[in-house]
Amino acid sequence: MKKFLALILAVVLVLVFLLLPKKNSAPPPGNISPEASISNAFATATSSAKAAIDSSFPAAPAPEKALPAAVPGFLPKAGKANPPEITSMEPRIVLGNVRNAIINYGQRFSGNPVGSNAEITRALLGDNPKQVNFISTDSGLRVNANGEMTDAWGTPFFFHQLSGTDMEIRSAGPDKIMWTDDDLVLH
Repeated sequence: MKKFLALILAVVLVLVFLLLPKKNSAPPPGNISPEASISNAFATATSSAKAAIDSSFPAAPAPEKALPAAVPGFLPKAGKANPPEITSMEPRIVLGNVRNAIINYGQRFSGNPVGSNAEITRALLGDNPKQVNFISTDSGLRVNANGEMTDAWGTPFFFHQLSGTDMEIRSAGPDKIMWTDDDLVLH
């Protein structure tokens, strides 16, 4: 009888050991910096693809004056937007920062934030079950007077939920008109 119980205990211990999640030393894919993601993709692209990418993503105009410090928490105060609406950061980097914030939110809460731009912005800024802020002060992101996250040209991003874990993020691009050829889009 003792041998039988020892055998059952050994089997249970082996099963527990095999079924417990193992620690992974590699960072999760959503925690890769946008700069690294873009650099890796750009490094492996063909020359014609690089030319297409460069022509699709014009550089943001240089600011006319130094950017003031961001308002803590990025939330507008008294209905005023965080000036200036144009950031000195490259537009595709800003878009990548939005995507990474949404991916990190999705990993933390097992699903993306949902709703309008303003609702998603509030969730990313800490209006979520654990009050976690997913947007860092150096991300290049700005919030307008309506509480909406805006692109490098001051136009609100368009968020289209494709599934519980996949979201299309669209910037209107330099012409500030959605659904035209110069739009920047990430999933």
